[in-house]
Amino acid sequence: MSQPPMHGQPPMQRRVYEQARFAPTVTQEMRVRAHMQAPQQVVSETPWTGAVRQSQPEEEPGSTANIIRLVIAILAVVGLFVGLLILALIGGLSFGVRLFALVALSALPLIGIIAYVLWLDRWKPQPKIILGLCLLWGAVAAVILTLVFSIVGQVALFFAGVGALPDAYGAVVEAPVVEETTKTVLLVVIVLAARRHFEGPLDGLVYGALIGAGFAFTENVLYLGGAWEQSGGDLLWTFIHRCVLSPMLHTTFSTCAGVTIGFAARKWQWWAIILMWLPGLLVGMLLHALWNGTMTALGQINGFASSIGLIILSTILTTSWVVLGLLLRRSERLHTQNMLGDYANTGWLTHSEVDMLATWKGRKFGKRWADSFPGGKEEMRTMIRTSGDLSTTRMRLLAGVGGQKERDIESFQLKKFSSARDRLLAASRSVVR
Repeated sequence: MSQPPMHGQPPMQRRVYEQARFAPTVTQEMRVRAHMQAPQQVVSETPWTGAVRQSQPEEEPGSTANIIRLVIAILAVVGLFVGLLILALIGGLSFGVRLFALVALSALPLIGIIAYVLWLDRWKPQPKIILGLCLLWGAVAAVILTLVFSIVGQVALFFAGVGALPDAYGAVVEAPVVEETTKTVLLVVIVLAARRHFEGPLDGLVYGALIGAGFAFTENVLYLGGAWEQSGGDLLWTFIHRCVLSPMLHTTFSTCAGVTIGFAARKWQWWAIILMWLPGLLVGMLLHALWNGTMTALGQINGFASSIGLIILSTILTTSWVVLGLLLRRSERLHTQNMLGDYANTGWLTHSEVDMLATWKGRKFGKRWADSFPGGKEEMRTMIRTSGDLSTTRMRLLAGVGGQKERDIESFQLKKFSSARDRLLAASRSVVR
């Protein structure tokens, strides 16, 4: 993987880094296949020092394609936002000024979910444009597509001569199948169009959770509005039922497909990634059907049984989702450390830099240290962001994804990292003088 140190340089110390539990196992064979060119000058074991001066591209490879993807994403977000305004206008005609109260009540669980998801996403933040796209897709497109497919299904059954189906069919079969499909199909689009920003199960959890949260927001507005038409008591119970006792159901259901896609995106080909949408989609459908079926059955008994069942099931699903997020967040940190370890073992980074860049404590200390120099904190932030990008690139190279283009991207990122390190070192030296 690496070349012997140049004449006059100390021998490079190698270290074995812990592999993450929820990440593909990296073997020595994979590392040999994705061999790395050693730097012209091995970085010395002094934090944030060393100059790497290998000839590398000054412009990020694929920048034109990235711009095109960005423009498409912006247009999609703008289109969905316009759709949200149209839905708000329709809601205003239906509910009048009460719509503001309905939106405020529905937004309470949404704000909490977004806050937790962004906290999970702090380790290696994904583009805000994609996060916004997921949220708006769930709140607008998935809701509209669900209504359209439901109407088409009913019309098809009518022309097929099928009579009215029981309410349980719509709750246990139709709703889980249609809703989970329309919500999570966006995940497939994201992983195919912007795989670099969807490279692990934590990304899938983040994207899927925001889609589900957006869908639940719009659905809650409709349910709360319908309850308000009945009586104030129905409104209070509906709010407690949907926004307090079971606020994260759609978030949990949509997360399933995101996590399975994320596992596949890390090392499999595009067609395998699409296939891995199906098991997660199926699990989400089954959980959705289990929830609706249980609530329907318990509702036939009495309200007390329905309330107890709601609390138990919601607690189990919500706790599972929260714990899964914590586990995947820790796994992502260990995965970053493991990938950066390859660069340290080859001489591009020092092991102390890996310790800094791959731990929360190290990053905090690094930014605090760099903040004592003019512009130092921003250079440290660049190093932290680029190290996350390097870990993604390294995994793609180990998995044999991307080919020569991926190697060019790696070269660009190494140059970007080492340049930020050089500027930080220069700033620190100027202060010492």
